Amino acid sequence: MASEKITKFVEDIKTLSVLELSELVDAIQEEFGVTAMVAAAPAAGGAAGAEAAKTEFDVILASFGDAKMAVIKVAKEVLGLGLCS
Repeated sequence: MASEKITKFVEDIKTLSVLELSELVDAIQEEFGVTAMVAAAPAAGGAAGAEAAKTEFDVILASFGDAKMAVIKVAKEVLGLGLCS
């Protein structure tokens, strides 16, 4: 079980907007000199591991409140999409 300090930190993160989360990620990357990357799962081995990793995903915005354009802007920024994408 997580410590009280970690639990409070997670609860605080839940209250942030998408834009604030993006700023938090940027600040952590800058402060600690790291980058956010998705780690690839190790291959199962042999021919079974030859399957290609999924590269396309469907993103569904269930709720975005009054900041629809800000959410879309951050989503496009995070995904590296331009205006014509």
